[in-house]
This record gives sequence, structure tokens and C-alpha cells, in this order.
Amino acid sequence: MNCCVRLLSNALTLQKSCSCTGIIGLKKRAPPYRGIIRNYTATQLGTIFAHSSGFGKCGVAVIRVSGEKTKQAMSAITKKKKLPNAKRVFVSRLWHPKSNTMLDRAVVFWFAAPSSFTGEDMCEFQVHGGPAVIASVLDALSSIEGLRPAEAGDFTKRAFLNDKLDLTEVEGLGDLIHAETEGQRRQAVHQMEGSLSSLYQTWTKQILKSMAHCEAFIDFGEDQHLGDQVLTNVVTEVKDVQLKIETHLQDSHRGERLRNGVRVCIAGLPNVGKSTLLNLITQRQAAIVSPIAGTTRDVIETALDIDGFPVLMSDTAGLRQSEDIIEKEGVSRAFKKIKEADLIVFLLCADSLKSSSKDVGQLIEKQAKELGLLKDFNGKQLLYVVNKIDLNMDTAQENSDNTFYVSCKNMDGMSSFLKHFSTCVKDLCGAASIGSIPSITQQRHRKHLADCAQFLQQAIDNFDLDIVIAAEYMRMALHELGKISGKVDAEQILDVIFQDFCIGK
Repeated sequence: MNCCVRLLSNALTLQKSCSCTGIIGLKKRAPPYRGIIRNYTATQLGTIFAHSSGFGKCGVAVIRVSGEKTKQAMSAITKKKKLPNAKRVFVSRLWHPKSNTMLDRAVVFWFAAPSSFTGEDMCEFQVHGGPAVIASVLDALSSIEGLRPAEAGDFTKRAFLNDKLDLTEVEGLGDLIHAETEGQRRQAVHQMEGSLSSLYQTWTKQILKSMAHCEAFIDFGEDQHLGDQVLTNVVTEVKDVQLKIETHLQDSHRGERLRNGVRVCIAGLPNVGKSTLLNLITQRQAAIVSPIAGTTRDVIETALDIDGFPVLMSDTAGLRQSEDIIEKEGVSRAFKKIKEADLIVFLLCADSLKSSSKDVGQLIEKQAKELGLLKDFNGKQLLYVVNKIDLNMDTAQENSDNTFYVSCKNMDGMSSFLKHFSTCVKDLCGAASIGSIPSITQQRHRKHLADCAQFLQQAIDNFDLDIVIAAEYMRMALHELGKISGKVDAEQILDVIFQDFCIGK
């Protein structure tokens, strides 16, 4: 049996035909778990160079070179016939190969393939950071035959093609470059270091093992007297993976929220203090404030860092019926933002409590019903803020879990509200699990995982009906996992992933 399993692990192709019209071409389907590096050669990729550090005047700038002609470029620009051993740092004058003009004195880092970031021969010149120095070194490199300027993401793309990083690690690196808050940085670092990659690789190995045993049962079950226990173990293993993926998907989108920002919508009737609250939270005059109802007519969006977590806060027009065309459009946009929001901060005026016989909960329900918001409020995280208690302190009550009594004018109650607001943002981003539980950070991950779980469920459903069809569904599940890490032919998604990288990375 072990011999059969080893044989089939190396050749995962079905050997029996299938009469089911829903699954065709089983014998001709290419193995899904295949890297794409085999489609490229070093010559086809060429040798690239780029200014990799920040732009503008600085103390030191980094210029990076990668490819098969890296050593030739180093020799030409340093005039050294014999280069030091790899992984050595040396200081050298840099010269223009054509004009023989000295350009700068630089620190040179030299890495031989495959022990480099890209997996190719690679070097970095640390030159003085003046724009003229940088331009002269780039001009010198461009004069060397076989070198070309790098495109956005070229260096990281080569690291992927040379199996130095998989796509989840590449995306983590991209997120790290673009991280603006501490929470985003922490999540990106863990993904770049392989937290998602390791998890998905574990599931891949489990499915591969199950496929090998399943196909051994198909082809050699009778001849080798393989018992039904083999198939029972396969079913148990597949169910285990399927359950883990389903659990992984039930994460409330916390990873995507942390990556893209928590969408917060400030909503309420006109002139209840929505714009004033936005200005207090942002600590600047982000919105115009006046005593005239309907001052805010369009959505005002502001990006914030709330205790290390990203927030995209929207101040919206007051919700009311209006004959004014512009205000009607503003109200329409406000309803759209409410639907899209992860967290809704709904404001009420303390005067409305004074003039009503209802308590705050009943009043909120009444206003939401009148505005048609009850459906939009379902499933949303909500914070209710009763503002302007300075006008009548008798309306102020004890705060509850999601209701706060404040005065945006004199700051009464704002400390408690802001503290709770920060806690809500952290919970929506899964702050407690960053680093300990890998989170889905991209919509494409979620789609492929959902498809994988569905195929595994179909495999489970077919084990008792047709084991050949069940094996093909496992193959499809494996293919979906491979799309996440890039371990399949995935040309169509590469440009989308690498286009957000800067030149020189």
C-alpha cells in the first residue's frame, strides 16, 4: 500500500473514465499544484535596476540591480575586475562606463543567486541621496547593455517567480509598504512572514494525502486488498479540512476591515450635531458647522488612525424629506453610506427626549422606522449618541452599552463615548487576534476558500455514490487553494497584485 501511495503522490491523474456528464476530461486535466516559474528563464526576465528608497533629498539612497548581468554591471560601474565574494559589503568609487566620469563613492552590497531577495544575482548601491547623484548612477546603469529600468513590483515579482515568496507573502509585503497604522503594520508583517501561507500549505498537504489514498483505493483496492478503512480515513480527513476552512471563513471580515479601514457613518436628523462630532473626533474643522439645518448636503469622508487602527469616517446629510434637489441627493447618499457602514453612530438631540414621552430606545426605534432604517440597522454595530445635553441637563441619563449622553459643545460625556468608540473599532478589526490567528485580508482569498470548501463538501457527498467523482472534486478544491498562494498557472492575477507596488520593490 505504501508503494502505491508514493507512486500516486507523484502522478495525481485519474486512471478511470467517468460517465457523469458534469465532470469531463478527467484524464487530460493537468495537475493543479504547479508553480509558474518553469515558464520563465533568466534571459527572458532580463536584468533590471531601480532607485528603491524614498524620493527627494536624503542622506543615503539605495539603487538596486537584479538579474543575470548583475556582476557585469558591478564590474563596469566600480571598475573592479575581481569582485569580492558574495554576501560581502565593500566601499567603492562609482564610474560612468561610457564617459569614465566619477559619480560617487558608495557602499556596495553583493548577493549571489539564489541567496538574495529575488533569488537572482543581486546588488545594491548605497549612494549619497542628492537627486543629481541618483540620476547619474541610474544613467550609468542604463548605458550598460542588457540592463533595463524596473517596472512597478518587478523585484518582488521575481521573488515570487523564483519561489522566494508565495502570493500571500507578496500581498503581505505590499500591505506593509502601504500600512498607515500600527494595526495594519502588525497584520502585514505576520502575513509577509508566512502566517497565511503556512496555514494554507497545511490544508494543501492534507488534501494531497487524501487524494493519494483515494486514488490508491480506486486503482488498487481490489488487487491489493485495501480495506474500507482507507476510504473511511479519507472521508474523515476531508471533513476535517472542510470544517477548518469554513471556520476560517467565519471571521466577520476582520482582516479586510483592518487592511482597508473600518467604515463608520455618522447619521441622524438635521442639526443634531453630526458635523460637530466629526470635527471633535478628527480634531480639525473637517466639516462646516452652523445652526442652520441642512448645512451638510454631501458626504464628507475623513481617514483616521484610532489607537492604531484605520477608520474611514463619513459625515452625512441630515435625514429628512426635502423638495430641494441637491439636499435630496445628499440624503440619498447618506442612506447609501448607512448601508455600507461597519459601524453606525446615530445622533439624537436631547430636546427630542424632553418633548417626547418615549424613552431613548423607543425614540430611536420611532425615528428609525420613520426614516426606513430598521432594515439597514439589522446586523450592524450601532452606537447611539444623545447630543446637546448642555441645553437641558435633566435629559442626561446613565450611559448604557451602546447609548451615550454627551455635549459636543462643552465636551461633557465625550471621554466615555470616545473610549467605547475606540473599543468598537478594535473589535471590528479583530485586535485581540492579530498575530495569533491568521486572518483573510483579500476578497480573492475569501472567494477561493469558499469555492474550495464547496468542492470539498461535494467530494464528501459523492464518496458513497462515485469515488471517482469525489476524487475529482478534491482536485478542484486543491486547485482553488493553489490559486491563493500562486502554486498554479496564475498569469491572469499577477498584474493585479503587483501593480500596486512602487518602482524598485
